[in-house]
Amino acid sequence: MKANVIVINPKDNVAVALEDITEGAEVRPPGMGPFAAQEKIPYSHKVALTDISAGGTVFKYGESIGKALHHIRQGTWVHTHNLAIEEAGS
Repeated sequence: MKANVIVINPKDNVAVALEDITEGAEVRPPGMGPFAAQEKIPYSHKVALTDISAGGTVFKYGESIGKALHHIRQGTWVHTHNLAIEEAGS
């Protein structure tokens, strides 16, 4: 099946949804096996490709964008409720 998320860099541990993904639906990253969405992932929002430990670095576009506020399971929506965004230059 066609990918429904985009991964820009192999270092990334989040992908960007190319469509709304409903809870329980398959997340299909290119080059990876599918896995279930743990909750609704809105179009253009981030989804965890792997489990991310509390305090772990979140990578998007190959760059660190912040730290996980708590453990984030694969297939979970990644947003301000579970991600401490890094300020530019920090």
